[in-house]
Amino acid sequence: VDMLHRVPARRPAASTTDAPLRLWAGLALAIISWWVAWFGPAPYSEHTFFPLWLGYILAVDGLTMLRTGTSLFARDRRRFASLFLFSIPLWWLFEIANRYLDNWRYVLPRPYHPVEYALLASLAFSTVIPAIFVTAELLRTFPPFAPDRRWLRIDPSRAGLVGIALIGLITFLLSLAFPRYLFPLVWIGLFFLFDPVNALLGNPSITAQVREGRWDGVLVLFAAGLVCGWFWELWNVFSMPKWVYDVPFVGWLKVFEMPILGYGGYLPFALEVFAAWSLLSGVTLGHDRDWVRFTRPYEGAAQWRQGRDA
Repeated sequence: VDMLHRVPARRPAASTTDAPLRLWAGLALAIISWWVAWFGPAPYSEHTFFPLWLGYILAVDGLTMLRTGTSLFARDRRRFASLFLFSIPLWWLFEIANRYLDNWRYVLPRPYHPVEYALLASLAFSTVIPAIFVTAELLRTFPPFAPDRRWLRIDPSRAGLVGIALIGLITFLLSLAFPRYLFPLVWIGLFFLFDPVNALLGNPSITAQVREGRWDGVLVLFAAGLVCGWFWELWNVFSMPKWVYDVPFVGWLKVFEMPILGYGGYLPFALEVFAAWSLLSGVTLGHDRDWVRFTRPYEGAAQWRQGRDA
């Protein structure tokens, strides 16, 4: 385990007074925005998506800081802000894909000017990557997600990585060409396109982890995708604007607006989020190998508890 993950065994017990300001500010912002979104008057209720998710992001990052003494925000605020910027083109790519898929549509309280809609939508879309990342960082501090998880070792050659990337591109395009039958492939195609490219460029990648037989990064991202997916769908249900789904063949048994089988899409989607971030960050900022830590085993939670109980 990377020594930077280790917490001294005799670390004093944390208390609520150690919680950073952003934990409490985030909780307050999320609770107030949630209430306004569901019960508040228009037009205030129409502008709650971003503050609600910003509150979630700040609160979860603050809780990670409380538990471990470090967090994404604390380690590098510039990189933390970049997560919001990288989210915007990523989700607009899915919006373009949905022009062909027609799997979801937005219910709006009023007509929007195209420029106003683009700005408000971009602001909402900016929360996707940071929500996944702060959730993964927090989950990594809990025992089920902390250790190294080893399984099948997969080590493709450079030619194999190029082939996988081409398969990912073809998979993504096929989902758009035959949306009625192949729509689920949109949630995995971009991962198989981006992740091998990251491996070839030396960016952080799932490929690099499974080369060592390590699957803990995959598991924590799966869990983060499900957690965020649950809150996305929960907070959507009584909000306005909102989204609704029209999914061929599996539109039954809805949990909130989402068909229950649709939650499975949040698993590979979280991998796509990670792969897209790694590619965009590598191209623009370069990679600080110590900034994102949910991709590595973490022992701090167990050691922190030992110090607390000692």
